[in-house]
Amino acid sequence: MANDEGDAVLAAVGPRLRALRRQRGATLNQLAETTGISVSTLSRLESGGRRPTLELLLPLAKAYQVSLDDLVGAPDTGDPRVRLQPIVRHGVTFLPLTRRSGGLQAFKQILPPGTPYGHDELQTHEGYEWLYVLSGRLRLRLAEHDLLLTAGEAAEFDTHLPHLVTNPGPEPAEVLNLFGPQGERLHVRARPKQS
Repeated sequence: MANDEGDAVLAAVGPRLRALRRQRGATLNQLAETTGISVSTLSRLESGGRRPTLELLLPLAKAYQVSLDDLVGAPDTGDPRVRLQPIVRHGVTFLPLTRRSGGLQAFKQILPPGTPYGHDELQTHEGYEWLYVLSGRLRLRLAEHDLLLTAGEAAEFDTHLPHLVTNPGPEPAEVLNLFGPQGERLHVRARPKQS
């Protein structure tokens, strides 16, 4: 089926090329001069007697001043930006930054002062978490540790350890959060040179 779709796209290129040339008021001879492609090859491309190749389409796209996608009638790819809906849980807003449901996930969290509301017990669950405080203050209770993190500080931990993240400050806290639901961890590839 995918092959049929590809064949249909390729079959539509010839008529599209002919229409573009006529729209521009160009002759096959003029187009051959501009592109360096022979008149007979251009004619066979337009009639469907020759299969379009990248080597032929690139100079044609340049001559017509259109993208390759427009030249072959490629479907729109849509908006590449991630626009997932915020999730609010216990007063904390989670803004997903990744689309996929499995594997490492990224979120921006916004914790109003005093959040999470009505939730002060340490929790455990499957996974591994890395967080970075963008603004405000964050209290991380992690097993026997009680840490106060401020803007520019990061923490990482196995979520099997009892933990709770709260905002003790007077203003909202914004946090970048990376979470591996199956315990995936970040892999840092570049490290500063040891002196």
